[in-house]
Parts: sequence; C-alpha cells; structure tokens
Amino acid sequence: MIVVNSVQTLRRLIQTHRDMGHRIGFVPTMGNLHAGHLSLVQSAKQQADIVIVSIFVNPTQFGPNEDFDSYPRTFEQDQTLLEQEGADIVFAPELKEVYPNWPNLTKVQVAELGNNHCGASRPGHFDGVTTVVSKLFNMVRPDCAVFGQKDFQQLAIIRRMTSDLNFDIEIIGAPIVREDNGLAMSSRNGYLSKDQKQQASFIYQTLGWMKQQINKGERDYRSLEQAAIQRLAGQNFKPDYVHIARQDNLELAKEGDEQLVILIAAFMDKVRLIDNITLDTK
Repeated sequence: MIVVNSVQTLRRLIQTHRDMGHRIGFVPTMGNLHAGHLSLVQSAKQQADIVIVSIFVNPTQFGPNEDFDSYPRTFEQDQTLLEQEGADIVFAPELKEVYPNWPNLTKVQVAELGNNHCGASRPGHFDGVTTVVSKLFNMVRPDCAVFGQKDFQQLAIIRRMTSDLNFDIEIIGAPIVREDNGLAMSSRNGYLSKDQKQQASFIYQTLGWMKQQINKGERDYRSLEQAAIQRLAGQNFKPDYVHIARQDNLELAKEGDEQLVILIAAFMDKVRLIDNITLDTK
C-alpha cells in the first residue's frame, strides 16, 4: 500500500495503472475508520482492480458550531486497517492541496435535493460535500466510487451531481453496516458511552416499527412521523427530524408513492445520529 499527499504524485501512480488497463475504484473518507468504511473498501475491491482511499477531514462540510476541531484524527490506525483490508493507495492531502486558495472557494451546489432533511438542519453542509467530492473526483478520476447508504441523502446528491456534471464515474451505494444491536456504524458513535450506544439502537428499532406500520397499510405518513418523534423523545432523544420520503427525489412521501425511504436524525446529548431504512409499498 502506498500513501501519497500530492495530486501530482497521485496522478502519476494512477496513470501507471491506467496504462496497464486497470479499473480504478475510489472510496472518499474523513478517516477515523470503522467496519462500515472497510465494507466500502471491500465493495470497491469487488468492482475494481486498484482501490484508492482518500482521508481528508473536510472543513467545508462542518457548520460553525459543529465538531470539526474535535473530529477524531486517527491516521496511523486508519493506515493499518486499510493495509489489512487490501487498499492499494491512500491519498491523504493537506488543506492547501485540496483548497489552494483557502478560504476563497469555488463551490459546487446541487439544487433541491440538499434543501430538506439534513440540509435544512445543517445549512451549507451538502455544498461542502459536493464541492470536496467533485474536487476529489477530478484529482482521482476513478471509474467507480463507493459511498455508504447510511448517508442516504448524501448518496442521492452525489448521484445527481455526478450526472449533472457529466462525470464518467459509476456511483455505487453500499449497504449500511450495523452494530450487533442494530445501531448504524458511524465515526460519531465514538462519542457515545457503552450505555448510550445501547440506547441509541432505539433509532433503528423505531425505523423498523415505522416500516411495519406502513407494511400493515398505514398511509398517514405525517401522523406516523409525529408518533415516531414522540417515541424517540420518550427515550431521551432530541429528534431533529423523522421523515418518510420518496427515494428518487427525497420529497416527502404521499399516498400512492411506492419507493420510500424513512429518514431519522436525532441527538443523544450533543451527538447527532442519522439512520434510514428503505421499503417498497407495491
């Protein structure tokens, strides 16, 4: 496994592999890796000959009161995990390599898809995501890129951006990886105590309960959302939102819609957790 810090070195390595006819897979991360991230690497290995993983804590996707400064940086541990997983290249650029004119930026914004759900709660977050991912795509120029379905809205936005900007990249969504109790794996789970992690599994239980109600015929989605909010609040969560939406455009679902996703964001103390589950009402 090779670790590189500059775009110039990265592109030279990639060109060598392209000359050999290799298919390039890419997994962008912010580090502090866990089994969920490693599953993305595994997926990329199934789709490509060479797997590149980027590690860059992107400041543009953090709000002014969010945890950029305290976000865990565990580069040595991440390196070890990626080498064990069989990644070929780790791209770990410094800030000025990604944003040469920092803090003056050219930004990429995907209209509509980023306005609601997490976008409403975290203004500018998805602009930061699409800006850095578009830059990474131009740096790496992969044939395919893998993103986790835990960030369902992010995945939808990346798909739209890739299409709208004519990136010739296959976007692959990898299934959510969960703890034994159902809690979706996340770097922010590291902020939770053992007891809090157990309690946090109630988010997934609530998703399952909502899916069960819909499968039984419930179609008053707004009332079901409110009932779920009350359930979460009763377990000492501070719900940010609970939404039942269409999978394609992320608009709030109405009766007759078939491909649905249930999205939850909720705080446990100061830790913001997200999760989702998909279903088909056909």
